[in-house]
Amino acid sequence: MQTKLPVQLIKTPQGQKADNILRSCVHCGFCSASCPTYQLFGNELDSPRGRIYLIKSALENNEFTQNSLQHLDRCLTCRACETSCPSGVKYGQLVDIGRELVEQKRPLWQKIARSSVRKFLTSPVLFNFFGSVAKHSSIQTPSIAQKGNKGRILLLTGCVQPTLTPNTNHAAKNVLATLGYEVIETTQSECCGAIDQHASAHKNALIKIKRNLDQWLTLLESGLDTIISTASGCGAMVKDYPTFFEPEDIYYQKAVSVAAKTKDIAEFLLAQDLSILSTEKTRISYHAPCSLQHGQKLPNLVEGLLDKLGYELIPITDAHLCCGSAGTYSIFQPDISKQLRERKLKHLTQSQPDLIVTSNIGCQMHLSKGSKVPVKHWIELLDC
Repeated sequence: MQTKLPVQLIKTPQGQKADNILRSCVHCGFCSASCPTYQLFGNELDSPRGRIYLIKSALENNEFTQNSLQHLDRCLTCRACETSCPSGVKYGQLVDIGRELVEQKRPLWQKIARSSVRKFLTSPVLFNFFGSVAKHSSIQTPSIAQKGNKGRILLLTGCVQPTLTPNTNHAAKNVLATLGYEVIETTQSECCGAIDQHASAHKNALIKIKRNLDQWLTLLESGLDTIISTASGCGAMVKDYPTFFEPEDIYYQKAVSVAAKTKDIAEFLLAQDLSILSTEKTRISYHAPCSLQHGQKLPNLVEGLLDKLGYELIPITDAHLCCGSAGTYSIFQPDISKQLRERKLKHLTQSQPDLIVTSNIGCQMHLSKGSKVPVKHWIELLDC
């Protein structure tokens, strides 16, 4: 794709990154087939290719209207387009640049609403007080004593997960303790920064990222072995930390070191001897979060692990498509989000599973609201 970005913009790191990403797009349109919103609306501007043109136009100082902003807002940032793109276009990074650029054109009431939501979700005292009414499930098993003879692990607690689904991290700690690992948890205030970043609050996200890098790197240097996430959205964000810094920045190498030590819980367990774990065989529909299969580039990871453990997994139609949760997307785009959820649940329940499992708190809460079939994090299966 040819570009005519202003010289002043090209001289900045963000401008150079955007220009390189834009030039890597060859207009092929393969991304459209994997885009949830294009499938719903059939509008080119609601496809990745169309949004790339909108961002390009904004970067080149052309007119950018409220209608253009609406098409960008409709993007789930599911990154399925990246998986299907033969040219390796880094769409997720480009859309973040584009959104930050056009944020100033957003109406004041939208700015206030978006800022209020992200601050609410990332403020533990505030969220825990009001969020407890939406709790999905409580801790269901006794805690297992940790021996720690095999190593030490840092478990990312998450912003909302401890309040909404406390059994997820509880089950993860029990499984890891059974396997012989000592688990240290981050505090709930150590947000990964994803909520801020996807709400175009880049400066706020960067403050959280730098704080996390300083704290977590100190732990890694003291003998911690691995950083584990049970929320695939958080894991994807942490693994993307190096993209937020230029190579000459002192935080770049810190980000590389932390990202290299970060694993999804399934990624970590797949390399372990799990014969010591007891499991109950159940017919399962598994929903693969976009942040795991497209963000972290780990397709079929959990499916392979559950199959190895002997669970009966039901094949899912359009398993690559988003459920409509997408972080705060379900709050700001409720109609589209519900349409995507209905379609996803239709595929997940068509073979009448006993249980629906997933790997991300957002997907779990979103699917639960529309499903008669229980929805859990898959790690809860291994703590019985």
